[in-house]
Amino acid sequence: MDDWLPEGHLARFVVEIVGQLDLTSIKSSYSGRGSKAHHPEMLLSLLFYGYATGVFSSRKLEQATHDSVAFRYIAANDHPDHDTIAAFRKRFLSELNPLFVQILLIAQQMGCLKLGKVSLDGTKIKANASKHRALSWEYACQLEAQLKAEVEALLRQAEEADCRDLPEGLDIPAELTRREERLIAIGRAKAEIERRAAERHAEEQAEYEKKLAERKAKEQETGKKPRGKQPKPPEPGPRDKDQVNLTDDESRIMPVSEGGFDQCYNAQASVDNETMLIVGRHLSQNPNDKLEIDPALEALKTLPEALGAVDGLLADAGYFSQANVESCMGEKILPFISAHRDQHHQSLKERFADPPPVPEDANALTQMIHRLQTQMGRTTYAKRKCTVEPVFGIIKAIMGFRQFLLRGVECVRGEWNLVCIAWNLKRLHTLGA
Repeated sequence: MDDWLPEGHLARFVVEIVGQLDLTSIKSSYSGRGSKAHHPEMLLSLLFYGYATGVFSSRKLEQATHDSVAFRYIAANDHPDHDTIAAFRKRFLSELNPLFVQILLIAQQMGCLKLGKVSLDGTKIKANASKHRALSWEYACQLEAQLKAEVEALLRQAEEADCRDLPEGLDIPAELTRREERLIAIGRAKAEIERRAAERHAEEQAEYEKKLAERKAKEQETGKKPRGKQPKPPEPGPRDKDQVNLTDDESRIMPVSEGGFDQCYNAQASVDNETMLIVGRHLSQNPNDKLEIDPALEALKTLPEALGAVDGLLADAGYFSQANVESCMGEKILPFISAHRDQHHQSLKERFADPPPVPEDANALTQMIHRLQTQMGRTTYAKRKCTVEPVFGIIKAIMGFRQFLLRGVECVRGEWNLVCIAWNLKRLHTLGA
């Protein structure tokens, strides 16, 4: 196969990079008993190259080892079956975290990566679940009452079966079993909705008490009753529109860019401005980006010192809040977070106008807003749109990754990590060329 694959091909590059990775934690998991196992380097290379070229399904990966020269080269003319590939992927998802960092270190050794400013953004990726399998609290209660009434009616029919004939085709035991199984599923769904409602109420109660304490402190300081309405205490318990998905109960209904709502996860990536390599990634169940700055900063803090230090973070208006600005400053990272959506086609006067001087006692938020109005701030922030957004565009449109294959937030986090590794290998291959 070596003669068939062109020099400089992505498949060759993936095999070379995987050969440099420390796979001790994966290799040590093999006991050495039973039939001879496929080498983890080969299976990892298959997954990395597959995700980089839009082949995600384990069945399609297996088929590609027969049909594709590149995949045959990676598999060394072997053909691992789809069960082996799927089991390997699911088993070692957690082991991909150190591999992500190792690949960034290889990029630094190649002279392709030196951290500086990064752009943060998120994208909604569809979960392996249909939004039509979501069950709201209101509908769950109605359906539960309906099924219980039907069970009682079936039991009465069973008691009267000896007295009169039943409708043709009616199998009472099967109908009872079906409804009992659905009642069990509805019970689990209601319990999950109640758990989420309890968590929400605890957060809202803490926020309510914080507002009361602030109003009381202000009243004691000024001696006057604070203006504005008194905060309302949160109401406990589930709300009618609270819902859970019966297929993947850890996914969430989220607004999507195409309009409307879908069952999704919120995938986040921090992209290096100079190289477009993903240097930080995490996955969230939050439908918006307000709470994603802190997890992104935590991910960036774990990077090795050899990669350099992040000195600036660019993010759009979805991340704007005073707490997020202060979090960046606390990590000694200069924030460039837009306070609002800018209008398109601004006039020359608006684009090149100098902002008024910032007060000497201005807080971090005021300083950042002033910074974004300067020529330096505008030039820096303009790079966000041509770094992180093309990464998501290529992942979705070129690599074709628009839906997770796995279910459950932990498995989905591992799969997003796999996607980010595949992107970095693809990008690093281009940078190296």
